Amino acid sequence: MGTIATCAVAYPADGLTMIGHLALPAGVDRRPAVLLGPEGMGLGDVECRRADALAGLGYVALAFDLHGGRYVGAPEEMPARCLPLLADPDRMRGIGRAGLDVLRGEPRTDPDRIAAVGYGTGGAVALELGRDGAALRAIGTVDALTTGRPGGAARIRCPVWAGVGSQDPIMAPAQRDAFTAEMQAAGVDWRLTVYGGALHAFHHPPVDHATVPGVGYHPRHAQRAWRDVVDLLAECLSVPEAQGA
Repeated sequence: MGTIATCAVAYPADGLTMIGHLALPAGVDRRPAVLLGPEGMGLGDVECRRADALAGLGYVALAFDLHGGRYVGAPEEMPARCLPLLADPDRMRGIGRAGLDVLRGEPRTDPDRIAAVGYGTGGAVALELGRDGAALRAIGTVDALTTGRPGGAARIRCPVWAGVGSQDPIMAPAQRDAFTAEMQAAGVDWRLTVYGGALHAFHHPPVDHATVPGVGYHPRHAQRAWRDVVDLLAECLSVPEAQGA
């Protein structure tokens, strides 16, 4: 589809200066767009490559930041940053809304065709955007089976797809059940894909720093989860499916 263009984008959120990664498809026309949320460590090369792959498929893609330009790799540091964030829906919504505003403000973005896709903490942010009533065409999450405030899911106005590893100790079966019960009670068009034998963060290639127990890469399921995301976007954003990485 031609050469994509990328750039870093600075914007305020959560009392920080966030540094997002914007990827634009070839051409000059308006295109459907994807707001892409990272794992709890923050925006890194993996998420930037995913945004680039989405641009290669014809989407405007913004990988948003969680930690003010920092990548929080130390296992002892990440919970101190992420757990309070995950416990505060208003903060998550603020981070998501700030990224969504940047994406909507991009001249190449079709503001009527935007989806949010997130991994881990970034997926929780995507879900909170839906619970906040954001005008999204689709929400896709991996490793983010969070539940919201009572009644919040009733404001979700688009299909929701969620993926999780069957052996993920962080997203345990009880959490799966609570999530699906919330979606079902709210009348959301939802789907849950359970990847057999996969741990938490199964989609993320190995990192060069220590991780918490229960985390592990599963290459085959990582590819399947990516295809599931691409299928969701093709269905809900009306862009012909192509293959990414």
